[in-house]
Amino acid sequence: MKLRQLVTITLGACLAACVTVNVYFPASAAERAADIFIKDVYGQDGQDQGTMRPPDAGTPQGAVDVTAPYLIAWWSRVNEILLPNALAQQPDINISTPAITKLRNVMEQRHRQLKPFYGSGAVGMSATGLITLRDPKLVPLQQRNKIKKLVVDENSDRNRLYAEIAKANGHPEWEKDIRSIFAGRWVGNAPGGWWYQSGGKWQQK
Repeated sequence: MKLRQLVTITLGACLAACVTVNVYFPASAAERAADIFIKDVYGQDGQDQGTMRPPDAGTPQGAVDVTAPYLIAWWSRVNEILLPNALAQQPDINISTPAITKLRNVMEQRHRQLKPFYGSGAVGMSATGLITLRDPKLVPLQQRNKIKKLVVDENSDRNRLYAEIAKANGHPEWEKDIRSIFAGRWVGNAPGGWWYQSGGKWQQK
């Protein structure tokens, strides 16, 4: 292969990799943002026990057999120029907009009312990032309507939260990924003894 062709192909591959870096869903950043948000909502109740995490999106890598010293030096220079610039443009997750802050404050206040029912097992965490009245019999009859409303209101705000975070970061299509990350981190940051769904079955942390 001629030197000019090799340089052209290599440069094209590098630029394509940079474009990939700029658009992929930042799962690690989303987890960090979810942990910050959830710990604020839980207050001192939560403890990070860890959950199964989706693998970070990767960029396919290929190898070019470059043996000439000047090509190695050129490739190093390309990396110095392009890769730091691409990495600097990796998206982060913004959870500080007024709408998100308002949702956090409301959810934090509601959590104080829901906390005893998480602890008793009456309310559990679903696999879709929402909550559900898992066992109504564990709620005194006179309180059931109140708890049902709390669950409905909480789920409404969580759905709004996932959509709002995706929109705030300029990628509405990330809503499903953000929901998935939050679903795992609600469980991961919850205290032991709370109930959550996994594989269609209820489990106790």
